[in-house]
Amino acid sequence: QTIDRCWRASVRRVGSMAGDGDVKPKAPSKPRIDAIDGCRFALVLPIVVAHFARFSTSNERLLKILTQENVLVGGFFVISGYVAAYTSTKLGERAADEKKLARPELFFWQKVMGYYPLHFVSTLAFTPMFVWVERQFKTPWTTTAFRGFLSFSMLQAWFPKEAEIWNQPTWFLSALTFSNLTMPAILPRVAELSKVGLRKLFYALTAVSVLQKMSYSETARFHAHNISTKRQQHPLIWNLTRFHPFWALIEMTMGIVECREVMLDTPEDKKPRTNPLVWFVAAYSTLLLRLSSKLDFNDGIVRSTMFVPLYTKFLTAVHRDCVSDNPSAITKFFGSKTM
Repeated sequence: QTIDRCWRASVRRVGSMAGDGDVKPKAPSKPRIDAIDGCRFALVLPIVVAHFARFSTSNERLLKILTQENVLVGGFFVISGYVAAYTSTKLGERAADEKKLARPELFFWQKVMGYYPLHFVSTLAFTPMFVWVERQFKTPWTTTAFRGFLSFSMLQAWFPKEAEIWNQPTWFLSALTFSNLTMPAILPRVAELSKVGLRKLFYALTAVSVLQKMSYSETARFHAHNISTKRQQHPLIWNLTRFHPFWALIEMTMGIVECREVMLDTPEDKKPRTNPLVWFVAAYSTLLLRLSSKLDFNDGIVRSTMFVPLYTKFLTAVHRDCVSDNPSAITKFFGSKTM
């Protein structure tokens, strides 16, 4: 009887499995790409140096090289989009991860809470200093209150005249916050595209970005010509060019597109390609154009036509190299615990 009961139970289990119909195959797991996060260091370091270089040397050639934070920051938006795509879309499928994007407000809130608490505490701590400076310039209390509101609400990037009055670098967080707000709508649409569609979208986004930089250049100037040591021309137009949230969204979407292209790789696509070091050197070499008298284009032109496209190539090369059997030295370096 015991044997009979065990036999019947096993038959029921098998029948239950068969009756369930199709057992869905397990989705391929995503390997951790530590090197992508490590790449942020190569952006952070020169940007930090740039913020202090103007106060540490008067050598114009050094200033030309060291003060290109407005070029490098484009890489941050690209990486943000790249990571968002990798964590929120499916590997090997033209689809987004429904679980991650099922509740858009939660997705947005989780992203913002990754940086807003520190932003709030630091802004609160330095508010007395900001207000004191405003009082030294006899700024009306209503204007001071408005600037404080923009800073705490992270809306400052929408206001080119006010964005850098309180805690200058936080305009980046403001632009990033808007981009994160749009991600639940953008990620599923981009995830549906084929490789051909992704390539077309990347070209279109690049064209739109370049068009806007050309618009600024035609109004102000195409060349830098000591832009780092002399007063900026048309500063409000320049602010709209370098940190308006919409242009940040364009670059973040470019990162999404490039990540999706790698995530759709076939075995043929995974064959060894160009060493990531080649793209890294190519991207950062564009910063040397400032030393030229004829090719020292303004930061907007360099960022949109050369640095960002080359930097996205570098990220995709690192991604493919990271999941290969024998990653290159630069990939191992950026993926190390130190980085």
